[in-house]
Amino acid sequence: MSFFPSTSSDDDGRRRFHRDSSRGLDDSAHAARQPFAAADIPDALPPSEDDDATDLDPDAGDGQSSEPAADASYWQLSRTPLTSLVFTLPLVLAYEGGVLLLGRGSPRNGADVWLRHLLDALGFGQYFLLPLLTVVGLLVWQHLAHDRWRLSLAVLPGMAAECVLWAVVLVGVARLQQSIWPFRPGMLQILLPPLDAAQPALLQVGDQWQGVLARLIGYCGAGLYEEVLFRLLLLPAAVWAFERLGCGTLAAACWALLLSSLLFSAAHYVGPLGDSFALYSFTFRTVAGLFFALLFLLRGFGIAAGTHFFYDLLVGLL
Repeated sequence: MSFFPSTSSDDDGRRRFHRDSSRGLDDSAHAARQPFAAADIPDALPPSEDDDATDLDPDAGDGQSSEPAADASYWQLSRTPLTSLVFTLPLVLAYEGGVLLLGRGSPRNGADVWLRHLLDALGFGQYFLLPLLTVVGLLVWQHLAHDRWRLSLAVLPGMAAECVLWAVVLVGVARLQQSIWPFRPGMLQILLPPLDAAQPALLQVGDQWQGVLARLIGYCGAGLYEEVLFRLLLLPAAVWAFERLGCGTLAAACWALLLSSLLFSAAHYVGPLGDSFALYSFTFRTVAGLFFALLFLLRGFGIAAGTHFFYDLLVGLL
C-alpha cells in the first residue's frame, strides 16, 4: 500500500487512511484503533539537523544509521587497504632497513630491482621513493574504494595467524603436486620457495648470522615487492587490458589471473642469478601465483603479502 503527499485537511487524510487500511483487514475496528494517520507524521516529527546530516552521508543508505561500523567483522576490516598497509609495514621496514644494514650493493629482491629500474627510467631515482609509493598507493586505494577510514589493531594478530594457515595450505599443495608428478623430484626441489633470483647470492653473505639475516631480508622483500608488482600493479592492469579487448568482466579476471601467474613464475628464471628452468618448479610457481592472486582478490593485499612471506619462512628456515 502506497502513501502519497496530499494537500487536503487532516480529517480527510484520516478518513482515507482508515478506508484504505480496512480493505486488507477482516476486523474493521483494527483501523479505528490506529493512533494517528500517516499524513500526520510529518507534522508530528518535524525534520531535524540530524536528518539532514544523514541524507548528506553517501554511506548512510535508505533509513540506515551512519554510525561508525564498530562491529564490522574481522573479514571486512582485514581486507581493507588501510589495514593491509599497517599489516605489511613491518615488511617494508625490515626489508629496506635490512638492505641498508647489509649495504646497498648487496643483492636485492628481483621485483624490487625491476620496479626501481622502471622508476629510474622515468627519471625518479630517489632511494626511498619505491617504499613511499607503496605506502601512498595503498592509501589512494583506500580512498578510491570509498572504505571508511577505520582501523582496528585487534585484527592484526588474526591476520598473522590466517597468513600462517594459508602458508601451510600452500605447503600442502606442494606436497600434493609431488605425489601426482610423474617424475617424482626430490623434496628440496619441490619445497623450493618462490623467491627472487638474488636469493642464492644473499645466502653467501658473511658469517652464519649474516646469512640467516640475509635470508630473512630476502623473504620480506619477496613477500612485499613481488606482491606489489604481480598482484597490486599487474593484475588490475591485466584485467583492464582484457576488458578493452572485448572480454567480459569474469573472462577478463580469469585471463588476468592466468597471465599474471605465468609471468610471476617465469620471472624466477630471468637474469644471471635466475634459476635454471625446470617444468616442475615452473608449474608449482604458476600454481603459487594463482594462489596468491586469489588471496589478493578475496582477502586483500595484506593477507597475500603475509602468506607469501610466511610460506618462504616455513620452507626456507624451518
